[in-house]
Amino acid sequence: MPAEIRIYFEGDKLLKPGFDSFFSELKERARQRCCRFQLIGSKSGEHARRNFEIALRTNRSAWSILLIDSEGPLRRSPAALHTDRVFWMVEMMEAWFHADPLALAEFYGARFQKNALKVNLNVEKIPKKDLEKGLRAASFKTPKGNYFDHKTSHGPRLLALINPALVRDAAPNCERLFQAILKHLT
Repeated sequence: MPAEIRIYFEGDKLLKPGFDSFFSELKERARQRCCRFQLIGSKSGEHARRNFEIALRTNRSAWSILLIDSEGPLRRSPAALHTDRVFWMVEMMEAWFHADPLALAEFYGARFQKNALKVNLNVEKIPKKDLEKGLRAASFKTPKGNYFDHKTSHGPRLLALINPALVRDAAPNCERLFQAILKHLT
């Protein structure tokens, strides 16, 4: 078992509180095992990759992993695309939001258009353009406004609200991430 788990994630550092809530089960399990659990944000996927690669060389006692958007469909089997240290939000983090439309409706409140969201039992199969179009149309007329106009403030709050169990059921790569971390904490 590692002394520390570090998740280098793609996205603004402002997402950290949302990821803290989303990964609370994993953080608690790590705490119980006296394992430090850190989330480290990077503006872009390229910055996250660079920070992750540096961590692999400089902090060998930590189990460092990379969590990034795929920006498109994963064309091959996940095993062929990455090691046990690279995990994907397919096609983008906002796919996870589609797994819990009730949390989105709760957050946005009046005039949220839940029917504008693309429905798929596997949210990783929803193309990026449909994820963006659906979330934009669903949130556009709400008092809080369009998600993409307020991404840095809405994103962390939505990550904190969505149910990780629903996301794990609807996003196989998210489930794979949870299982890998839980395995390292046994």
